[in-house]
Parts: sequence; C-alpha cells; structure tokens
Amino acid sequence: MTKKDYFLLSQEEVLQDVDSSLAGLSSKEASDRLAKYGENMLQEGEKRSLLAKFLDQFKDFMIIILMAAAVLSVVVSYAEGHPEYHDAIMIMIVVLINAVLGIAQEAKAEEAVNALKKMASPLARVMRDGHTLSLKSEEIVVGDIVLLEAGDVVPADMRLLEVNTLKIEESALTGESVPVEKSLAIPNSEESGIGDRTNMAFSSTNVTYGRGLGVVVATGMDTEVGKIANMLVSEKESKTPLQENQDQLGKWLTILILVIAAIIFGIGLSQGRPATAMLLTAISIAVAAIPEGLPAISTIILALGTQSMAKQNALIRKLPAVETLGGTEIICSDKTGTLTLNQMTVEKVVYNNTIHNASEPIDLDLSVLKVMTLANDTKLSKEGQLIGDPTETALVQFALDKQLNLQEFLSAYPRVAEVPFESDRKMMSTIHPVNNAYLIATKGAPDILLTRCTHILDNGAVRPITDTDKDTLARLNHEMATQALRVLAMAYKEVDAVPSELTTEYVEQNMVFAGLVGMIDPERKEAADAIAVAKKAGIRTIMITGDHKDTAQAIAKRLGIIEENQEHAVLTGAELDAMSDEALRQHVEQYSVYARVSPEHKVRIVKAWQSHNKVVAMTGDGVNDAPSLKAADIGVGMGITGTEVSKGASDMVLADDNFKTIVAAVKEGRKVFANIQKAIQYLLSANLGEVMTLFVATMLGWTILEPIHILWINLVTDVFPAIALGLEETEKGVMTMKPRGKSSNFLSNGVGHSIIYQGILESLFTLGIFWYAKDHFGVPVAETMAFATLGLIQLFHAYNVKSVYQSLFSMNPFANKWLNYATIGSAAMLLIVMIVPGVNTFFSSSSLTLAQWGMVVGVAFAIVPVVEICKIVLRIAHKK
Repeated sequence: MTKKDYFLLSQEEVLQDVDSSLAGLSSKEASDRLAKYGENMLQEGEKRSLLAKFLDQFKDFMIIILMAAAVLSVVVSYAEGHPEYHDAIMIMIVVLINAVLGIAQEAKAEEAVNALKKMASPLARVMRDGHTLSLKSEEIVVGDIVLLEAGDVVPADMRLLEVNTLKIEESALTGESVPVEKSLAIPNSEESGIGDRTNMAFSSTNVTYGRGLGVVVATGMDTEVGKIANMLVSEKESKTPLQENQDQLGKWLTILILVIAAIIFGIGLSQGRPATAMLLTAISIAVAAIPEGLPAISTIILALGTQSMAKQNALIRKLPAVETLGGTEIICSDKTGTLTLNQMTVEKVVYNNTIHNASEPIDLDLSVLKVMTLANDTKLSKEGQLIGDPTETALVQFALDKQLNLQEFLSAYPRVAEVPFESDRKMMSTIHPVNNAYLIATKGAPDILLTRCTHILDNGAVRPITDTDKDTLARLNHEMATQALRVLAMAYKEVDAVPSELTTEYVEQNMVFAGLVGMIDPERKEAADAIAVAKKAGIRTIMITGDHKDTAQAIAKRLGIIEENQEHAVLTGAELDAMSDEALRQHVEQYSVYARVSPEHKVRIVKAWQSHNKVVAMTGDGVNDAPSLKAADIGVGMGITGTEVSKGASDMVLADDNFKTIVAAVKEGRKVFANIQKAIQYLLSANLGEVMTLFVATMLGWTILEPIHILWINLVTDVFPAIALGLEETEKGVMTMKPRGKSSNFLSNGVGHSIIYQGILESLFTLGIFWYAKDHFGVPVAETMAFATLGLIQLFHAYNVKSVYQSLFSMNPFANKWLNYATIGSAAMLLIVMIVPGVNTFFSSSSLTLAQWGMVVGVAFAIVPVVEICKIVLRIAHKK
C-alpha cells in the first residue's frame, strides 16, 4: 500500500483508501494483509558476517603501513642474524585491538534500531470481527481500528476517528515539550509538520490523557519512527578529524619513506655496494621512519581523555570523539531537555491587574492560587510524585513551591462535580463544597474565559469588570505570549447548590476573574553561561527544535543564542522545506534557530554546515534526533532524559544532561588534540633525526648505526615518553582560542616546522659526535657513541615539545611526573644494552670511558638550549 498524506483526507476517504470500516477488519482479512505486507516491526537492514566486519578493519591505510612495518622489522633483524620480534608483536597487538574496537563500533546502528523496536507497545486493543481484542503490536496491519487511552503506547501510525480530550506526548518524535492536544480537524496546509498533524497519532508515542479511536494507516518501516530507523541504517558515519588526520599522515609518511628508501638504495648501488646490504639499509630507514607506536599512543591518550571526561559526566562511546570535540565549531542543540528543563514551570502570575514574577511571595489565600490547584486533574503518588498533564502538574508544583499543604488543601475542598475539559470550549471546571455553599473553579484560554466573566477580584474585593480591565488583561496576556509563555486564565464563583446540569451554560457563566498564569519550559540556568563560554571559544550554538517559532525564538534570546534585535535568525520547518539543499547551504550561516522541524530537517541542517567544512556536534535526547546524531561529526546524547535510540546513535553521552558539560568536554578535547600533537612532534622529529642520520651517513659511505640499534631506540625511547606527553596539563587560554577546524591537522600551528628543524638538529648532533669519535676513538666506539647520543638526545628533546613556542623554563619543566618517570625508565633501558656485559655484545656495543660518556651526555643535552634559541626566533616571527 502506498503511503499518503492521510492527515489531509476526510475520515470517509481514509477508511475507503485502507479498505476498512469502524467495525474493523475480519480476522481473515487481517491475516492476509499480515502475510502480504509483513509484521509491524522495524527492519535492521542487511547484516554482514563477523568475518567480513573483521577484515574491513584492515583496509585502513595506516594499518597496512603498520603491518608492513612489522614484517620489515622481523626481516631486517633476521637478515642481520639478530632476530627481534618486539616491534612486530607490539604492532600486531595494536592492529588486533583496533580491529576489535572497530567491530564493536559497527554494531551501533543495529543497537539504535533495536532500541527503536523496544519502544513498540507489547499489546494493543484492536477491533476485529466487530469485537475488541488485545493483540501484539507486531500483528497489527493497515486498516485495523485501534482504541487508545491514557497510558497506552501508540502501536502504529493512525488517522484519528474519535477523540475525547485525547493528549499524546510526542517529544521523543517531535521535540515539543508539551503533550499535543488531538482533534479531528484537518490541517490547513499540506506542508504541516508532524507536530501540526493533530488528527494523527504516531507509532511509539505515549497517550497521556483522554481516549481516542483511530484507523492504522502505516506500520513497520512505513511509520514516521520507521523512517528514522531507515535513516539510521542507511546513514554512513563520516570519519572524524582524528581519523582523517591519521590517514593523511600515514599516506604522507609512506610516500616519503618510499622516496628516501629508493634514493638511498640507488646511491648505494651507484657506489658499488652489494645490493643485499643496501636493501637492508633501505629497509632499516623505512622502519626508522614509521612511527609504529603512534596508533597505540594516540589510543592511550584518547583513553586517558575519556577517563577525565567521565569524571565530568561526559561518557565517551567512541574514542575519536574525544579529539573531535576539541575541533568543534558548531553545536546544533535540541532545545527540549537539553537547553531547557523539559518541565513546564510557572513563570508569571497576574492578579490585581498586575503582572508578578513567580519568585515573588504570594498569599496562600489568593483566589488565583486556589483555582489553579482545584481546577486540576493532577494526582499525587504515594512517593510524593506529581502525575498528570505537564501543564497541570506545573500549576500544582507552583502551589507546592509556595508552601501550600496540598493534601490538607484538597481535603478541605473535595471535588463533588466537574465539567471536563473540551477542546471546543477550551475550559474545565470543578465544583467543591465551601462553608454552606459551593465553589466553582474554572481554568481555560484567556480570550474565551474573559467573555464568561462579569466581575473581577481586585485587592480582595469583588467588583464588576470594566472594558479598561479587559484591555489591561489583554495587554498583559499579549505581553506574556510574546515571551513565549503559555497563558491560562483562572476564574471562580460561589453558588448555593451544585448546578442541576453540568454543562458550560449552567456552570461557566457570570464568573469572577481571578488572574492569569504564564508558563514555559524554562532554559537551564547554566546553559546561558555555557553558550557564552562556547561563543568566547569561537563555537556557535544552533538551536533545533520541534517547538513553535515564537517559543523557540524567546528561549534562544534568553540563552544568548540570538540577540534581541535579531528577527530573521529563525527558520521554520515549512520554510526549510521550500529551500533547496543548495539554497540552505548558501544561507545556513544566517540562521541560529530552527523551529517545527522534522528528523529529515535536522540531518539537512547538519550537512549544510558540514558543506562549509565545519566540525559539527549535534546534541539530542529524542528518537527524532538519532539520524542527525549519527550524521554529525560528533553526536552527543542525553543520559537521563535520552531515549536508548539517541544514546545508541551518539558518540558521547552526557550523564547529567547538562549543556555546560559539553563545554567542559570541548576543553578536554582541545587538550587531548594538543597532547597528541606533542606526541607526534616528539615521535616524528625523533624518527626524522634517525632517517637523516642514516641518509647522510649512507651518502658519506659511513656505517653509523646497525639495524638493531634503530629498532631498540624506537622501542625504548619512542613509546613511553610519547604516552607521558599525553598526560600534560591543559595549556592556559585554551578556551579563548578559535577552533582549529577541519582544515588543520596534526602538523599545523608550527608543529610541522618544529618537526623538521628539530629532526635535523638531532641528526646533526649525532653525525657530529660520530665524525669526531671515529677519528679519535675508532669506528666501533664511534658507533656506540652515536647510538647513545641519538637515544639520549630524544629523551632530552621530550621536554622541548611540552610547547611549540613557549620556553621550557617559562613553565615547571618537571611538573609532569609521568614524563620524568618515562625518561628515567627509557634511559635505563638504553644504558643496559651498552654497559651490561653480554647484552652489549649482542647489541654490538663498545665500552665507553667516563670522558666519552660525558661527551655523549653533553651533546645530547645541547638539544635543549639550541631549541630554546630557535623558539625565541619562532616567537618573534609568530608575533610578526
């Protein structure tokens, strides 16, 4: 059956189109349709085998390089007669861990869809063969007549045929914080969004009030929630900036390695050296150039960042998300429950023709307070929780906040009769005995209730209401409405007896106006501060919500997302539908708020920002947020109010649902990226030093280092200091800098230049000491001194890379205790192979005198003052 806009059709047209009637389907017809169209379930998409998923993990370019490095390291060491497997084992462990983690992450889409499936109602009341049956939701088909009442989960998309004060909570689907009051009216526009289709009920939403009857028009993947499931399955996850940077770095290194190895091999052959020896030398250089520990080190740094974030209530589901946060430029945030409390709250109260803030003291005998508490269907649970419609519970909560003893009050004014709420008249009334009379308490829409009032309560006295009063109240109503407050009017009257007929004509006439109440789902107190901090850090916050335009605009102004005079910064879903993707891409930067949007809109907005090469984070808690959470560079789910669907589609979950936690996570992400840069600067400058040393030595015909020397230096001096650099504290002013964005990489901000000049310095110092030592002490001693110098110079250099520009002595050089431990440990491992008898023979090391050790340490330490001088020059150039 084709999916139609059933909300635009009459009841008769809908029933005719789905070939059904008010009596429902016959059992045989339902069975035939179930067999033809399938169960009312969400599909998971095509599943790939575990082996296929595992093999996919080895297609990454850096992984291929690492595996080649593992093989090369074994080949080189074996050819030299000293089999060495440490590097190969470490590399393969890293590769396998990466593959396992990759498989685990691939299951995220399946988890999200499974969470969607769990939202389905286990049972539904359906008309079959003219009788009411309880059926599993999976057995429901198009054309079934379903009965709804408070507490039910809607089992499929339905066109409503009957409503009796029916309200359905759709925030998980639309983002609107208040339950939708359903009616049979047909919307005026074909472009009405989900939130405006009041004659429809949607699968997986919750009935909060009243009763209803509807005919099923869509099941399974054809439902609105099914569309979301389909987007989750089909949406491809984009690579994070970290992954892209690692890919680029891997490709760059590979090209460089191959070029250098080929040049050295060619030069050696031209010098008449044996081809086998030159091949081994070329392979040695290749092994020296590959930072085989980089993926392991970056993973460890990210994991440490994850632990730090967890302490700040940011739970990371995907390691690269830590670094991605640091590059975030745009935060597309859901409003309800993320920037607001998702809790209707009384904010303004009007009595005595004057507007008052809800925080002001109030007389408990004030009629407006009594009416809002009595004309109310909220229930109080045994645990003291308020149960009922969010608007009504907000009124009772206000009374409780003013220290009203609710149980005593309700006992003093028991309800003896009522006129329930009806959408046509937009009012409800309750009747209570008081003294020897009865109090009628009425609440409703201000414009309608005012027409029923003949008197007004003014400073404790009842007097006839005047046109001036009505004008004043209309002005105050408009003033609150423009602030996006939902306004209700309160009125009352006393009668001698319960009216003979409980109708609006007998009960809701000749009322005394008591006041107005303005409510809103308020912004989180800390959200505005967090948005201001984000703005200072160059991060723009975009609000995306299913709520009405006026409400969204008012909240956005209160949060500082838009300025008071910005009237054209808000775009509605209908206006967005009228824009092409190209038009949205061109104009996306002028909009800060999107209202009445659908899930498809959210994905379009995220991708429009991404088309400008922006790193986009998307926050959300509802089912409707899941596709955009997955499409964004980083999806941020809510841990408390968030659905399992949104959590499953997220890269990070906020345990406290607090927007300011995102800002704290961004700060941590920036620190993580900076520390990964430091580790890369350390590793690549060290490896460049090794490559340049071997390259120049080969050009000069020197044999300066054995392959085993290179492998041992890589093993003991690379990993531990680099990991320790990942534990550096956050540099000052990190949240006053602009986001680095996608255009930056690991080599940006002076890191690339530093790697080059520092690598060259390491090579020059090593070549220099070899050149001096071979003439004064002989080649064997010179090789050992070069080996010791190259190893120690890297350990001293680890302190240089604590900052690209800042002097080492402008900070505490030894503040990072882990770097101190790593340096001492690595130095010890380096010295063992040169001074321990037997071990030094295996490593072809000669014994050095105290004077020779003094020369080695002195030359190695020289890297520190020389780099300090270079930093002075760089700071001057950087300022210019």
